[in-house]
Amino acid sequence: MNATDSFTARYDDLLDGTYDCVDRIVLNGYCSLLCSPGGFRTWWRELYGSDEHLDNAHVMRWAGRFARRVRAMAQQRKIPIIEKVANDRMHEIAEQHRPADPNQKGLFCITVHRAPASVWGVKATASGSPHLERKNPPVWANHFAFHIQDPDWVM
Repeated sequence: MNATDSFTARYDDLLDGTYDCVDRIVLNGYCSLLCSPGGFRTWWRELYGSDEHLDNAHVMRWAGRFARRVRAMAQQRKIPIIEKVANDRMHEIAEQHRPADPNQKGLFCITVHRAPASVWGVKATASGSPHLERKNPPVWANHFAFHIQDPDWVM
């Protein structure tokens, strides 16, 4: 990627691709720990203390809780959640909900779209310990985009 600004120059080795909206930054979260079976198991043990409940039902329940909590927080704070469809452009959707006051800070809308994702499947082994494998083909999952305004970013 060719560095065109100080942010890009500083993080060039960590960036991949471009985004055509000049008034905000979009960062995709990535946790390398969750990208391997051992890393996922380590994360799970940190969260729950053991592998006792590491199964598909509990993993799906965890994802469901996350989605419900995001939606409840948005409803409580009157932050719109917009379900994106195939040809929608997230930055155009967010622009319609952007606060009129350029000094307002914080989360102002959330867009949700479905896309393929690498999802772990959990199978019990003969010894009873969980075995993790990526589901194949990739599963379509909800991806949340949190649109944040900060006066330092506003042009």
